[in-house]
Amino acid sequence: MSVLTSPSPATVPSVHAAGAPLPVDILRFNTCGSVDDGKSTLIGRLLYDSKSLMEDQLEALERSADLTGGGAINLANLTDGLRAEREQGITIDVAYRYFATPRRKFIIADTPGHVQYTRNMVTGASNANVSIILVDARLGVIEQSRRHTAIAALLRIPHLVVAVNKMDLVGWSEARFNEIREQFEAFLPRLDIKDVKFIPISALNGDNVVTPSVHTPWYPGPTLLGHLEGVHIGSDWNLNGFRLPVQWVNRPNNPTDAQLHDFRGCSGQIAGGIVRAGQKVLVLPTGIVTTVKEIWTYDGRVPEAFCPQSVTLVLADDIDAGRGSMIVGLDNPAGTGTDLHAKVCWMHSRPLERGKKYFLKHTTSTVQAVVTELVHRLNIETLDPEPAPAALTMNDLGEIRLRVSQPLYYDGYAVNRLTGSFILIEQGTNATVAAGMLLPSHEVVKPESGDFMI
Repeated sequence: MSVLTSPSPATVPSVHAAGAPLPVDILRFNTCGSVDDGKSTLIGRLLYDSKSLMEDQLEALERSADLTGGGAINLANLTDGLRAEREQGITIDVAYRYFATPRRKFIIADTPGHVQYTRNMVTGASNANVSIILVDARLGVIEQSRRHTAIAALLRIPHLVVAVNKMDLVGWSEARFNEIREQFEAFLPRLDIKDVKFIPISALNGDNVVTPSVHTPWYPGPTLLGHLEGVHIGSDWNLNGFRLPVQWVNRPNNPTDAQLHDFRGCSGQIAGGIVRAGQKVLVLPTGIVTTVKEIWTYDGRVPEAFCPQSVTLVLADDIDAGRGSMIVGLDNPAGTGTDLHAKVCWMHSRPLERGKKYFLKHTTSTVQAVVTELVHRLNIETLDPEPAPAALTMNDLGEIRLRVSQPLYYDGYAVNRLTGSFILIEQGTNATVAAGMLLPSHEVVKPESGDFMI
């Protein structure tokens, strides 16, 4: 639905005998950093050294060597698929790659480093469990390093890895590594990032990427792949407070199948919490409380389901619930309101100004919105807010207030990345102009007993 959409059902964890979800075995991560920090080379090295390449991929890599100069194989070509990317030596579009080890499966998003394509970085990072910030050991922390770290914090990516690359070009200096670490630690507390790992690497030569390096006896930690295999992500999903944005009403209406003849279910992807057959739920915006009669998945009927599974709920009562509706649990109520407070990353060349009207797409609902206030813009150099800016320009991070034409039902983005995210769409052109993260609402849905019950 947006740049902040949820993962596919393939990421669904299994359920053990007690019925509780096990940690997911698929980890999504993105690489980011400035131009020529080695993001694409790092991913190529991961794939190459972990023996995750097919023979035809290796052959294509060898055939593309003439584009790199000198006839040498360029590992970056595994992800830089556009000819313009290979000729310029930069990443422009987001490239996705998949590989697996005996311990875990991985989905990689190789995102651009150039400031012009920061919006593409937001797209690739929006679903990540881990964000890898690459830093050139020669240059240290620069503006794009701060910008991408701030975006990772804004997107509430749970785990951050600072990969100090090109350590071979600074003589594998422990002092230089510690200096860069101190530069990051000076501003990381202001971004509220809890889990940060620093790893010295050489993506070009493979040091500390898949195998430990003999050049860093002073570094006692894991390799990059070892860290990615071991990082705990089972608790990253929000399993408190059931949320199901309804995508469509499932009516097979098969006259030859008695089970499907009168079947009517609400289909969508669970955005939070756990739902069980027999559970009381609240259907919004009607405000009616009903009971979950059955839960269906691709594999058939199940007694319970949880985020981020795709399901069809059969309700005990016939209720007007279509696309844009949301089914929620009675515990941990959702926030609601027409006056919204949000943080945004502006993605368009035309600036965001107070009074502008847009379409706002949130989960499966689209409403009209008007920007009522520009609260502040984030200064990337100092990480201080600049209050009441005249506008937000492309790649700016800021905080705004909006008013929407219909109430939204949502959680704060810090609580639920799926129900707390939205995009702004320019009216007339349908261009996606901003990715937004909602701040918590002071008003919550409170069904009144009797009035809303069936």
